[in-house]
Amino acid sequence: MNWKTLYQQKRVSAVDAVSHIRSGDRVAVGHACGSPETLLSAMMEIKEQYRGVELVHMVSMGPSTYCAEENARHFFHSSLFAGPNSRTAIHQGRAMFTPSHFSQIPRLFTEDIMPLDVALCMVSPPDEHGYCSFGISVDYTKPAVESARLVIAEVTPHMPRTLGDAFIHISKIDYLVESDARPITLPLPKITPTDEAIGGHIAGLIKNGDCLQLGIGAVPDSILGFLSDKKDLGIHTEMFSDGVVDLVESGVITCAKKNLHTGKMVATFFMGTERLYTFVHNNPMVMMFPVDYTNNPAIIAQNDNMVSVNSALQVDFTGQVVSDTIGFQQYSGSGGQVDFVRGASMSKGGRSILAFHSTAARGKISRIVPHIDAGASVTTLRTDVHFIVTEYGVADLRGKSVSERAKLLIGIAHPDFRSALRAEFESIYLKGNPLMRTLPDELRRTFWPHEARQNFLRTYQDVS
Repeated sequence: MNWKTLYQQKRVSAVDAVSHIRSGDRVAVGHACGSPETLLSAMMEIKEQYRGVELVHMVSMGPSTYCAEENARHFFHSSLFAGPNSRTAIHQGRAMFTPSHFSQIPRLFTEDIMPLDVALCMVSPPDEHGYCSFGISVDYTKPAVESARLVIAEVTPHMPRTLGDAFIHISKIDYLVESDARPITLPLPKITPTDEAIGGHIAGLIKNGDCLQLGIGAVPDSILGFLSDKKDLGIHTEMFSDGVVDLVESGVITCAKKNLHTGKMVATFFMGTERLYTFVHNNPMVMMFPVDYTNNPAIIAQNDNMVSVNSALQVDFTGQVVSDTIGFQQYSGSGGQVDFVRGASMSKGGRSILAFHSTAARGKISRIVPHIDAGASVTTLRTDVHFIVTEYGVADLRGKSVSERAKLLIGIAHPDFRSALRAEFESIYLKGNPLMRTLPDELRRTFWPHEARQNFLRTYQDVS
């Protein structure tokens, strides 16, 4: 049958489309700025016909009214990445959080670990062959659509047509809802002097021809502002935002030195302004793939000189990194951090960087700590960490002992906290060491001769 005929047969109103969702169904929702808000709004219109519909997605940039307390009997949110609109529901038990590396989420659907009844997505209008593009959200959205019993797509002319492994044919969609909605946009972040200091330190670690993974926010954008003198940078990332466009237009990013997808920027989703979405529309330099490809560490590692940049909430003396919890509270998710940390680590000439402000709570709390908070979950293992960066400098933890790591990390902590951190270190690792405390003097000197101990303390006290 001609795809245009199929299109007309499958075209329905938003309410008609979502009325096919049944109570108890598990429904995957398109990711982030590619969320099909017209379909979610229609579900809210007829919410009284639902009981216990499970909505599965990563971060939502829409209002997420299904998470509200008054809608608890109708909807239950299954979160794969907590965000501002879902944290309260998770904390209060109206939603649940499932930990997963971003690269592994498609397998939850394709291998029926989390079997899907319905998938909701936003796509571009069909091309002359009947193929719609997933646009700014390919990630887990495409695998979810390919795994669900029922597929409902919101079709809007404002969704960019991105290229690569980013398409679905009209014949694979059950119901089509036309809308004039625009994908969600995000304003440019405000870059502070602290962000600029961090960006400057990171830019110093980036060389001509490197392949970059950058996220969203003030720190990644501040890095890009320091790269105008670099040459032939490449991009292999889960997402990028507006700052990358400037470097492409100025000729800094060419992807000419990439040995995987030479000349192409590889990504799996986008979050940004209309300018970014216009840039990626029908752009042959931009290739989109599902996240189980872009974030597969074995794929990432095929890019020589891969540099990953991610954020953290807390790092302890040993190098353990907490990025998605604050104590017992779920704050975000591991996302693709470990995917790219490990991919960059395996890359020839690769480097992974974790960057953050040295303090939180307006300077009242140090993010560099002797030990992670009770209840917090380690996101990136100490054995995976390369560089830690704050506004006070760079700590290269590769090949460093625990004591050496502590020295380096204290050196990039906020000056207001360094004295207390040094005292904590001595209490934990020197006075608090049961072996050193209980051994007879003669045997203790055998384990740690006086000269060696004095040399260590002298080095340790050099921390400014």
